[in-house]
Amino acid sequence: MITSVVNARDQYTQCTPFNGKAKRYRVTVRLLVRRVRRLNEAHVPNGQGELFNTYRFHVVFTDTPFPLVETEKIHRAHAIVEQVLAEPEDSALGHPPSGKFTANAPWLTLAALAHNLTRTLGTLASVFHTKARTGTIRRQLLAVPACLTTEARTLTFHLPER
Repeated sequence: MITSVVNARDQYTQCTPFNGKAKRYRVTVRLLVRRVRRLNEAHVPNGQGELFNTYRFHVVFTDTPFPLVETEKIHRAHAIVEQVLAEPEDSALGHPPSGKFTANAPWLTLAALAHNLTRTLGTLASVFHTKARTGTIRRQLLAVPACLTTEARTLTFHLPER
């Protein structure tokens, strides 16, 4: 069952999926669509105006009671998680060593372990590194030049002053 609701604050479509199922599976949800004029004019060739107005659409499917702007803000916070989950594809998972799953299984395990350790290091390091990409964490925290020396059978790392 789909109904359209127009308030003074929001315009949204309200629906109840799984209407043929038991009542415990029914949830009334809202489909929010926000239309924003595209600000980047780089896609328009020089000397040629736009034939059609170009808009971006932000779509949120939610069961929260918040207004459109607050719901979209919450939804964008979830997008950060998706970026973090997409990062392993930019590193080890983007280049598996073999075309067979059994050969790639140890590679997948080590890649997941390395990604989780890198994210943990970033979280422990600072608030900036908590939200930073793994490449930034590797460049700023892991790839630090150091000199390893031995004195009296003890190993010492000499790190840069900064």
